[in-house]
Amino acid sequence: MKKLIILAAVIVVALAGCKGGKPEGSESAATELLLYCGAGIRPPVAQMAEAFERQHGVKIVTDYAGSEVLLSKIKLARKGDLYIPGDRHYVEQAAREDMILSEKSVCYFVPTILVQKGNPKNIRRLQDLLNEGVKLGLGDAQACAIGRKTKQIFEKNDIAWEQVEKNLAFQSMTVNELGMQIQAGSLDAVIVWDAIAGYYSEHGTQVPIPPEENVISTVNVGVLSFTKNRSSAEKFVEFAVSEAGQAILAEHNYRTEPVQ
Repeated sequence: MKKLIILAAVIVVALAGCKGGKPEGSESAATELLLYCGAGIRPPVAQMAEAFERQHGVKIVTDYAGSEVLLSKIKLARKGDLYIPGDRHYVEQAAREDMILSEKSVCYFVPTILVQKGNPKNIRRLQDLLNEGVKLGLGDAQACAIGRKTKQIFEKNDIAWEQVEKNLAFQSMTVNELGMQIQAGSLDAVIVWDAIAGYYSEHGTQVPIPPEENVISTVNVGVLSFTKNRSSAEKFVEFAVSEAGQAILAEHNYRTEPVQ
């Protein structure tokens, strides 16, 4: 009987030890984070995710799509940890609906015109996109950040959307699709982020938009209010804005300094 009592006491102590460690209600160590990421920043973010996992043992599961599409997903799912759209406008929208705990600026996108290699249509400025016979591709403003930003550029330069639509041959859900259309030779001109244009330099030529005519995009990363792993999510944000994270962005030709 004495042996049974001792054995029972040992089991109780062992079970108590298994329960111990963290106080009740504390955040458990994350092994996985869900990141909603704009398609235009995919290459450096994929590299950052790998580096972060190596350093912290936390896997980043990424959902890549147009910024507006991702915002709709977040509203419906009401789950996830991080959101990096192609423009801070979308993070601000999410914040207005109490879906953002904190945010920081990561990089900057500069819209540029990308034409076929050698510029056979002789496109030199925004107004040339309206020339007869130009097959134009733009992002869909209801789906992706580049689409919304492009409309702002036309408005800034007093170019009516009705004029643009006459040459509009293709609207994309993501900025990446526009570069692919230039690569395929399907379009004469598109408006994309300068970093994305760099990936298609073999097939296309950039026609920069003058600073006074352009509208720059600031890219922010936000920690979602639904996160169950706030500590790990905030560590990823800190990594993204750290020297190591910024070096990855620069390696992919993404701008890490404010653009005037």
